[in-house]
Amino acid sequence: MHRIHEIPIVFLAFLLGFPTAGIGAKTPKVAEPPAGPPVLWREPADIASRDLYYGPGGKAHEPHGTFTFEKEDMQGYSPKFDVVDENGVKWRVKLGEEARPETAASRLVWAVGYFANEDYFMPVMHLKSTPRLRRGREFLSPDGTVRNARLKRRSEDEKKIGNWKWDNNPFKGTREWNGLRVMMALIGNWDLKNANNSIYQVKGDHPEQHYAVSDLGGSLGSPNVNYGERGDVKAYTRSKWIGNTSPQFVSFRLMDRLSGDRWVIQNIPIADAKWIGRLLAQLSPAQIGDAFRAAGFSPAEVDGFTEAVRRRIADLQTLH
Repeated sequence: MHRIHEIPIVFLAFLLGFPTAGIGAKTPKVAEPPAGPPVLWREPADIASRDLYYGPGGKAHEPHGTFTFEKEDMQGYSPKFDVVDENGVKWRVKLGEEARPETAASRLVWAVGYFANEDYFMPVMHLKSTPRLRRGREFLSPDGTVRNARLKRRSEDEKKIGNWKWDNNPFKGTREWNGLRVMMALIGNWDLKNANNSIYQVKGDHPEQHYAVSDLGGSLGSPNVNYGERGDVKAYTRSKWIGNTSPQFVSFRLMDRLSGDRWVIQNIPIADAKWIGRLLAQLSPAQIGDAFRAAGFSPAEVDGFTEAVRRRIADLQTLH
């Protein structure tokens, strides 16, 4: 008789206990679908008057004051960490040899209508306390002073939602897509991995997705056999950037080691290369120089880079 009553009791206990496994479990977040149209380029009506010293963020967003360290980012080539300024704005700090060239390159790309991060170069910035960094300690003093830093502003109005591929995107084959390929060659960006391309969801009443090359640190040098240089005016000036041409297409140079990415800047319609050249030609020498002054280059380097960029613009205009 005891056995007959044991089975229902044990079974009831099993039923009562079974649902408890799911109680308190976190419901996985469902990613929101992208909102609004994808956008790669927006026609700039003010190229000749664009402020390349302050760039897309303008003077109003220029970083200042003392910063609070949040966390270190171990991804990528350069040392990076996140900070918050006195107004609660979040920034990503990049140190090392990519800080200057990325600041300048982002302004040149933005000048002709492409989206770019709000990058600022600070020769000196101050942290409230000194973090224990695993990378980039040589740029940090015991009192919290950081030297030669690029700060990228994190906007509350947009959020990165993914990466895009050079060979698979909504703009492939368009004039604007080809123009961006030319811009990568003009600034000497040899690091053309898809991981360096970002999609940002812009919020608000008119949402859209901005497609941008978000890492331009491998720019303004010369790709050589072993490794690409960055922010080196002598290397950038002496490098031969135009490769083979035909009546319809132009190809630009990239090091042999990066042959898998070389196609990005090859076989570009000459008509599209000349189109972006016409836009660039609207920039004055002073504007081009401002992009490099903002990045902390010396006066001699500013002059050298400015002249080299102007020569490349002229090269585009004379393609045939």
